[in-house]
Amino acid sequence: MEREIFFSGIGGQGVQLAAKTLAVAALNSGFQVMIFGSYGGLMRGGNTDATIVIGEEELHTPPVVDEAWAALMMHHYSWPIFKPKLRPGAFVLIDSSVFRGEADHDGPVLEIEASTIATEAGMGKAASMVALGAFVAATQIVTLDALRTAAFEVLPPYRAQHAETNKKALEMGHGLVSAPYVEAWPKELA
Repeated sequence: MEREIFFSGIGGQGVQLAAKTLAVAALNSGFQVMIFGSYGGLMRGGNTDATIVIGEEELHTPPVVDEAWAALMMHHYSWPIFKPKLRPGAFVLIDSSVFRGEADHDGPVLEIEASTIATEAGMGKAASMVALGAFVAATQIVTLDALRTAAFEVLPPYRAQHAETNKKALEMGHGLVSAPYVEAWPKELA
């Protein structure tokens, strides 16, 4: 079984870091993982997307996929591109602080004011981590402990001072969701 997840936002929101954090957490949890990030020519303000494929066995899906099991949308910019690529019933988490328009979709949609929550907590640059924490709580694709560990592994040494803040943002986001919306893995795989 494989789970494909789209991450999308605009440059500067931390989408690539959030995707890498989930990928490392899944890898450390014994899953097979592929990740593919893409971003426009602009470092800040342009679109930025990533696709992660996570599976228990050898992966057969390349990290460029035609459809996905879930999406984490930090901005509405790419919603028209990704919405048609979501499987029926796919789980979607949106950052309702900045997402404009309707996230109309036939599956479960969780709206989290990730950017507002992060900013009010004094961690404005950690909005994607708040969203990722909520995504993991809603899907149980990996554990919170795996995310916490990954937060310290994904940053290069010159950015290591941000790991503790990212860990707190992950915990804050995780705490926003009291029960799973959709479980990533059947109980026999969990």
